[in-house]
Amino acid sequence: MTSTGIRLHAPAPGWSIDADVVVVGSGVAGLTAALRCEAAGLTTVVVTKARLDDGSTRWAQGGIAAALGEGDTPEQHLDDTLVAGAGLCDEEAVRILVTEGPDAVRRLIATGAQFDASTDGRLELTREGGHHRRRIAHAGGDATGAEISRALVEAVRARGLRTIENALVLDLLTDAEGRTAGVTLHVMGEGQHDGVGAVHAPAVVLATGGMGQVFSATTNPAVSTGDGVALALRAGAEVSDLEFVQFHPTVLFLGPDAEGQQPLVSEAVRGEGAHLVDADGVRFMLGQHELAELAPRDIVAKGIMRRMRERDAEHMYLDARHFGAEMWERRFPTILAACRAHGIDPVTEPVPVAPAAHYASGGVRTDSRGRTTVPGLYACGEVACTGVHGANRLASNSLLEGLVYAERIASDIARTGLHARVPQPVPAAERPAHPLLPPEARLTIQRTMTRGAGVLRSEASLAGAADRLHRLHADARDALDENGKTAEPGVDTWEATNLLCVARVLVAAARLREETRGCHWREDRPERDDTAWRRHIVVRLNPDRSLAVRTTDTTDFPPTLPQAQEQ
Repeated sequence: MTSTGIRLHAPAPGWSIDADVVVVGSGVAGLTAALRCEAAGLTTVVVTKARLDDGSTRWAQGGIAAALGEGDTPEQHLDDTLVAGAGLCDEEAVRILVTEGPDAVRRLIATGAQFDASTDGRLELTREGGHHRRRIAHAGGDATGAEISRALVEAVRARGLRTIENALVLDLLTDAEGRTAGVTLHVMGEGQHDGVGAVHAPAVVLATGGMGQVFSATTNPAVSTGDGVALALRAGAEVSDLEFVQFHPTVLFLGPDAEGQQPLVSEAVRGEGAHLVDADGVRFMLGQHELAELAPRDIVAKGIMRRMRERDAEHMYLDARHFGAEMWERRFPTILAACRAHGIDPVTEPVPVAPAAHYASGGVRTDSRGRTTVPGLYACGEVACTGVHGANRLASNSLLEGLVYAERIASDIARTGLHARVPQPVPAAERPAHPLLPPEARLTIQRTMTRGAGVLRSEASLAGAADRLHRLHADARDALDENGKTAEPGVDTWEATNLLCVARVLVAAARLREETRGCHWREDRPERDDTAWRRHIVVRLNPDRSLAVRTTDTTDFPPTLPQAQEQ
């Protein structure tokens, strides 16, 4: 795989540092990879877009899934994951997840993460949608992500790992043979480094999280602008399954015009017995699935949307009044506080909820070691597509996937001796190869995607979205080609440009997949079609910035690297 030669328009790096490994992102995947690399004796640098504890992990409420309970087994966890993935999971990737997961969680506990336990010291486990057993470990009631983040950040600081905070990664550096040679980045504000610089390293681990900000309403933080996927595409890497964006069924409804990050009402609330009801108090999920409110997320989201249409309503309700004040305060203090902050008291009234963009099941295509199609470039966590999630992620598998595959990446880097290679980056072309969008394009992209590629999709809606996105792309390209002008380089313009890149790929894949599967719901193609579509859609970026789209022959991913590069 060769690089596209495309890089964001940005000033030349004014400073540089050297490392064996650079990890981009500071969630559970990034910090786990960094700690394991450092423990293997590798000089490791962590680059993160905000503060170390400010990524998506800290917002995770429900917990982390693993077969840790009495009577549970990895095989049962595997079965539930495969069912949720709607025929598109890579079974070997899932088997790795569920068999290595329990020990990975135990190592996380040894690192310092404190999960809720009963008086006899056993982990308190709960259920969430799609799980047939209680296997979700949680912390602080509904603050699992915050606790995991705290423990990992403390470990990183205790080990003295070098970190660069408030830094937006720009592009991958490669050598003359197309191998990874580091990254360029822009550090915002004052600090040890400022402005555009570079970290030279023969191994780069992308752990940049999701791309929820491509939609108007999302549970993702403002930093989730698809930067890792966009960087990988420009570097020549392949992405897969980007059409499978999971819309969380129960997000606090703040009004039809609410935009940006929205408060999540964890699936664990339903796991503890809350009911979905309409305005008349009718439980509409009964009879739609054997697990009712605890069906996989795509089924619950569709059930809510159907009922909203039938009732001409903007939202449904989650009723957990029967919990009582004590349980709300003990088990779900974060959610209780968020609801009350918006004038809703779950103790005395049902909570208005509606689906919102939550998790990208697809991403940068990797193998079982986390390797992408660019030598030396790895990916883990939400930015990656390992094959674990298929067409719909099983609840609370995300933290586990980040944990397990981050450890596998660190092991592979140490095992192969990749870090011993001295990177020789190829200088950037003098003329910028990628035009930048103005900051106001971000809102246009988000509204376009919500209208055309949201929970409900059709050929007509997707075609409209594709046309609007193409016009944004063409306008920026034409301005650059005609007079060499582009929007002023800066965080706002880089983010808007990254969002357009991932939006174009998502819409292209969603248009091609003419069926309904998992969290991809085509109104004009309501049936699942295993004969034609039980396969993956893979996309890469051509040097002329057009998209190359293909499908795999089977549900299995082809190898990411040629056999000659296997070690």
